[in-house]
Amino acid sequence: MNDGKAKEHKDGIEMEFDLDEPPQKVWRAISIPEFRENWLPKDALADPTPATITPGEEVRYSLRDDAPPFLESTVTFTIVPNATGGTRLRIIHELTDARLDRMAKTPANGNSPPLMLAA
Repeated sequence: MNDGKAKEHKDGIEMEFDLDEPPQKVWRAISIPEFRENWLPKDALADPTPATITPGEEVRYSLRDDAPPFLESTVTFTIVPNATGGTRLRIIHELTDARLDRMAKTPANGNSPPLMLAA
């Protein structure tokens, strides 16, 4: 297995790993609940069933933080065979909580004059 490569997205992160195991074994580890429980417990999932699934290729789960503000996100696992007979595993974790869209995203150094509100 390699150390992987990570890329940051606006609301998440994307990682890729080359694994020595064949795609069928990796697919079982990410899609069968009894195996997935070893590294992704159902307590972290908003719903224990996958949000979407393309058998043998991609599975997406909805997650929910266990601490306030209990933000929701999705994690997508995509697998493809690599050139060495192993598997390339791509993981995309994105924040999807609707509350994030409503929050004002104002930079701390907005360089705008402070405004006082009338009472």
